[in-house]
Amino acid sequence: MSRTSPHRHLHQGELSRRGLFRAAGGVGAAVALGSAFAATTADAAPSTWIHPGMLHNAGDINRAKVRVAAGDDPWLSGWNKLVANSHSQSTWTNRATATIIRGGDGQNYPQLYNDIHAAYQNALRWRVGGTEANAVCAAGILNAWARTLTSITGNADRFLAAGIYGWQFANAAELMRDYDGFDLAAFQEMMARVFYPLNNQFLTGHNDACITNYWANWDLCNMASVLAIGILNQDGAKFDQAVDYFKSGAGNGSLAHAVPYLHTDSDGYALGQWQESGRDQGHTVMGMGQMGAICEMAWNQGTDLYSYDGRRFMKGAQYVAKYNLGSDVPFITYTWGTGQNCAQSSQTVISSVSRGQVRPVWAMLHYHYNRRLGLDDKYISQMYFSIDPEGGGGDYGTTSGGFDQLGFGTLMFAK
Repeated sequence: MSRTSPHRHLHQGELSRRGLFRAAGGVGAAVALGSAFAATTADAAPSTWIHPGMLHNAGDINRAKVRVAAGDDPWLSGWNKLVANSHSQSTWTNRATATIIRGGDGQNYPQLYNDIHAAYQNALRWRVGGTEANAVCAAGILNAWARTLTSITGNADRFLAAGIYGWQFANAAELMRDYDGFDLAAFQEMMARVFYPLNNQFLTGHNDACITNYWANWDLCNMASVLAIGILNQDGAKFDQAVDYFKSGAGNGSLAHAVPYLHTDSDGYALGQWQESGRDQGHTVMGMGQMGAICEMAWNQGTDLYSYDGRRFMKGAQYVAKYNLGSDVPFITYTWGTGQNCAQSSQTVISSVSRGQVRPVWAMLHYHYNRRLGLDDKYISQMYFSIDPEGGGGDYGTTSGGFDQLGFGTLMFAK
């Protein structure tokens, strides 16, 4: 398939996802558009849940399976990245633990994120390659944690653990939900009991801090976890909670707060200043992965957050990509309240710290905005193609930052 011209600019009249669905003729269009979404009429929990339906739907999986079997790139290159990763081996031994600690004394959370990525990668190998040994491994990891994990604790960072690892864990389980050797009910119960209370506590109370104290990613990962648990457990209230927060939440993870200022560059591209841009670029790029995961999971259940508020997220992603490619972007002084008393703090310039950091978050955004919608995503596209094929956890270092996103977008999102 040829690439869309990089000089085609965003057209305000582009059909929304639901408009595209209706224009293409209802349910039959789901097949024509290569997507397994539900024909809902409002941005709310679906009346019929789609499974698998988080980061990957049945169409994504089938496309990867067919393309890899045929030896087609870029899917084959993405597959080779997956197969080469130590976490995707069926010999992986889980380290399920009753209490996970992130932040403060006794930290042991690498045990959790390494096992999550092993479960996800083995699940992908089973789904795409059909290898039973990988299914047995993935199910074994998920079952062990469902039986063992009772709490996540530590300092404030426990909310990051509950958020990031919550949505990732649920995605691994979603891929395995119809496998006979996986105890779905036990895993669903564990997610609702261990992860959701912390996710909800953070989004409603923000650790008793000023509402703007915590950076966008803190909200985003907890929103993603609530959304993923909602899909995994077919819990409409949780799905709606996450979608509502994305649209109108009071914290920095809601869309208007995460992208507080809009700009247009000299070439006419719409850009959106990201909330963490004055902090550093590692966390800013991380935000592309967290918000992208929310949008993709909602999309696969029939709710289009990618296009919400005039495609504000796309503008933010274009801004982040352009700066991390080495080009200048405009920056408006960002001021916010910190601590418990909302003491004012300001950033007057964009941060160059960790500029150009590689994280596997761009394929999901490029293949949505450019391939699904046919939009000119100039900077997102350049960023993605500068780093493809995307790997996953274990390919980007051993510390937690290399596991903040599940990755393998080249394999699973290429269209």
